Amino acid sequence: MASLSLTQIRTGNSASGFSLNCRGKVQARPCRVGFRVSASENGNNKASSEPDLSVTVNGLKMANPFVIGSGPPGTNYTVMKKAFDEGWGAVIAKTVSLDAAKVINVTPRYARLRAGANGSALGQIIGWENIELISDRPLETMLKEFKQLKEEYPDRILIASIMEEYNKVAWEELIDRVEQTGVDAIEVNFSCPHGMPERKMGAAVGQDCALLEEVCGWINSKATVPVWAKMTPNITDISQPARVALQSGCKGVAAINTIMSVMGINLNTLRPEPCVEGYSTPGGYSAKAVHPIALGKVMSIAKMMKSEFDMDKYSLSGIGGVETGGDAAEFILLGANTVQVCTGVMMHGYGLVKKLCDELKDFMRKHNFTSIEDFRGASLQYFTTHTDLVQRQQEAIRQRKAIKKGLQSDKDWTGDGFVKESESMVSN
Repeated sequence: MASLSLTQIRTGNSASGFSLNCRGKVQARPCRVGFRVSASENGNNKASSEPDLSVTVNGLKMANPFVIGSGPPGTNYTVMKKAFDEGWGAVIAKTVSLDAAKVINVTPRYARLRAGANGSALGQIIGWENIELISDRPLETMLKEFKQLKEEYPDRILIASIMEEYNKVAWEELIDRVEQTGVDAIEVNFSCPHGMPERKMGAAVGQDCALLEEVCGWINSKATVPVWAKMTPNITDISQPARVALQSGCKGVAAINTIMSVMGINLNTLRPEPCVEGYSTPGGYSAKAVHPIALGKVMSIAKMMKSEFDMDKYSLSGIGGVETGGDAAEFILLGANTVQVCTGVMMHGYGLVKKLCDELKDFMRKHNFTSIEDFRGASLQYFTTHTDLVQRQQEAIRQRKAIKKGLQSDKDWTGDGFVKESESMVSN
């Protein structure tokens, strides 16, 4: 059996509590602009043999649905430029706030979970924890680099990630200064699971629907570019805050941010990891191990959006454990317009996008899909309740018995063991 081992490393991102406070019914606010969300026009040309990965999301045209997620891969001009040069569809910069002096990071701030025989330190990394805060670089420096990137790459999509304290004036100032750089959209970090919750920042907002409604109202009254709300998974029903964000003017939601976690305890020192001067703090968990959880959260949001909102005007960005084109295809099949990658880039480099595009195209060719819209949300219809699953299986067994009885023979049947197992399960 494979075993798990912990590895602490010294180089970072992300975002406490798990309560949700949704007081009262949220009323929809008037939207400032309506944007269509679709695949490119070329994507609907069935005569084309080459799959078209381009998408248009909230009016933003991207060459492919792959987006650098906010974090270390978008921490400065140099790495964001590299992302554009490698071919990423969009880049979301590391989260900024007005006063970077309040942000003090520690070292080490990452820890890894590996799967390998006998706890081998060489095993595959399946989990990654970070206790890194938002950007500690001066806001003026980040804004200067945003502007430089937009001047050099005017046709590429640059998205600013922002987070502020519970202060309307501060939010408005931050939005104004960020928009002056020419960024194409804003992603609001309502989901960082660690650091500064006492100032009502990050997940402290995303876990309180009343607070979220108020802050989204401030943001969307000021912003003139599309706003995405980044959702926390550290909550019982993620569709509730997602609904509030959309009703309060956001044009899209992104999910998930990292999951609150304790990576583990060093059994030699008895200290938690990552260990800073003998101590640690819970942090955000990411990488491959969170992928199934992320899919479940995205599915929940997508079903809510499909039933309550015009999917042509709102967008969904899937995040969590994406390392292959197949991982991305799963998010798109659940309704995501774009797919963000952060930890995957930290592990595999910016060139990962080429592999993601090639593998996603292979998937599309296999199913004769020519555009992202051909299969976006296609798998949502197959989710139902457990009660319905029981009823469907019982009916299927009855039908199989009837057909089998009519054939008077088992020779034309395959999977008879499954039928017998199903019958036994139902009878018991």
